[in-house]
Amino acid sequence: MATALFIKRDDLVKNTALSGNVDTDKFIHFIKLAQEIHIRNYLGSDLYDKISNDIIAGSLTGDYLALVNDYIQDMLIHFAMAEYLPFAAYTVSNGGIHKHSSESSQIASKSEVDQLIAKERDYADYYTNRFIDYMTYNAPSKFPEYYSNNNEEIYPDKESGFSGWQL
Repeated sequence: MATALFIKRDDLVKNTALSGNVDTDKFIHFIKLAQEIHIRNYLGSDLYDKISNDIIAGSLTGDYLALVNDYIQDMLIHFAMAEYLPFAAYTVSNGGIHKHSSESSQIASKSEVDQLIAKERDYADYYTNRFIDYMTYNAPSKFPEYYSNNNEEIYPDKESGFSGWQL
């Protein structure tokens, strides 16, 4: 089954610090990864599948289109960047793993990259909280799939944020 991405390349470039010069092949799989891990987690299997199928069929309209445009895309943009940033400086090829550098620039330290990732997660959490609030008041009437998951399907997570590991 084809995977429908909920955002386009330009959405990521226009709404983050990602340069338009970055090759799409370097980050497109991080959009898919963020969508599968984070967005499916907050939408639940049934709503996620409904939206994905509608995008593939070209029939995403009405409340579902508004949900994607007004809430889901903002979440996905920042989750995708948080997933991409740790790998941005690296390329894996036949010759091994390469870290890029330039004569006229300096490679960011791990702590600087970690700060960027944390900031992107903060943005994603903000948009996720907006989504959860919206769904709390609108899901039963506008989006019945939000509550129709059963058995091994993913039920929507109703809390956002990563507070670290608890031991």
